[in-house]
Amino acid sequence: MADRFKTGEKAPENGTYKFAGLVDGGKENSVTEDEKHVELNSGDSFPPISSQNQAAYWEKA
Repeated sequence: MADRFKTGEKAPENGTYKFAGLVDGGKENSVTEDEKHVELNSGDSFPPISSQNQAAYWEKA
């Protein structure tokens, strides 16, 4: 299984990360396509899903 990171944790390396689920298991089909990928630098915090105002899991893309 790929390493998963949670909203608020720090990115271990630069790169693109993809959405891997909502922490509370909410309606993932409501997450917009624009929110499913983020570019982060090492040390940046993983973001929440703004449209859902919820914490998310992220994986390296």
